[in-house]
Amino acid sequence: MTTVLRPITGPDELPLFCQLRYKLDQELARDLAEGRRRPQWLWVALRDDQVVARVGWWTWREGEDPYALDFFDFDDSPGSVDVALKLFEAATAAVFPEGATLPQYIRFTPLDWLDDPAANRVVTERVAALERTGAKLLVERLRLEWLPERGVPEVDNRRLTFRPVADRADLVALMTDVLDGTLDAHSQAELTRMSAAEQANQQYDEELLGYQSPREWWRIGVLDDGTPVGFVIPARNSYNPIIAYIGVVPAHRGNGYIAELLAEGTRLLAAEGVPRIRAATDVGNIPMAKAFARAGYEVFERQVDMTWE
Repeated sequence: MTTVLRPITGPDELPLFCQLRYKLDQELARDLAEGRRRPQWLWVALRDDQVVARVGWWTWREGEDPYALDFFDFDDSPGSVDVALKLFEAATAAVFPEGATLPQYIRFTPLDWLDDPAANRVVTERVAALERTGAKLLVERLRLEWLPERGVPEVDNRRLTFRPVADRADLVALMTDVLDGTLDAHSQAELTRMSAAEQANQQYDEELLGYQSPREWWRIGVLDDGTPVGFVIPARNSYNPIIAYIGVVPAHRGNGYIAELLAEGTRLLAAEGVPRIRAATDVGNIPMAKAFARAGYEVFERQVDMTWE
C-alpha cells in the first residue's frame, strides 16, 4: 500500500489535516489566516486518502521562523509510528535548512495524563517516537488560568509600589539579574549557550516586543527607597491576556514579593475587563506554582516540552 507524504495545499485541506484530532485543531484556520502557520508547515501521511500521521509547526507572528512543533500525531494502524517518523524526516528536510537546530516540541496534556491510561499512552507514545529522532524531554509545565469571579488577589501588608518600565535598559537589567538562580528549565538550558545578558536581550526582542498590548502595562516593583525588587509583564498574546513574565531579583527572593507582583499584574489586566488571564510555570518551580495558586490561578492542563538541543 502506497503512503504519500506531503504538505497540505492550503486552508481548504484543513479538514484533511484534521482527520486526526487534537485540541489545537480549532485554532488552525485563524492561525493560517494570521500567518502563525503556513500550509507548507502542515504535513500529512496519506494511505488511500486517509491520514495516518501528521506534523505541523507554529510561530508567534507572521513572517517569523517556526517556533515550535506542536502537531505530531499518528493513528493506531500497524506501522503508524514508523510512518510518522518518516513524515517528520521529510517535513523537517523541507522546512528547515540542513544542519539547523530544530525548534522545541510542545504537547498540551490533560491534568490527569499521568494517571489516565488513555491520555498517558497518547503522550508517552509521542515522546518515545520523538526520542528516536534525538529529541529529549526538557520539562513538564503547568498551564494556569485566572477568572474574574475569583477576584483580584489581595495582599496584606503591601510593601511595594509600582512604576512603569522606563526603557529597554531598565527592564533588561532586571531580566538579566533574575536569571541568576532561575528555576525555569528553558532559561537554564539557554544559559548553557549564552550569557544571562544575551538571553535577556534575546527574550526582550523576540518575545516581549512582539506583544501588541501596551507596554505601559509593564511594571517594576520598588521599595520605599526606590530599589527595584522585581517586575511583572502583563500582556496579550494572539489568544489570551497573559502574565507573560514575572520575576524577583535574587537579593529579594524568599520575602513574599512575588505575591505583590502577581497581584499587580492581575489587577492591571482585570481592569481591562478581560474574560480570563493565562499563565504557565514549570512543575518544578514550586515557589511560582504556589504563588499562582494563592492568587487564584488554577491549573487547567499541563504541557510537555522536548528539545533537540
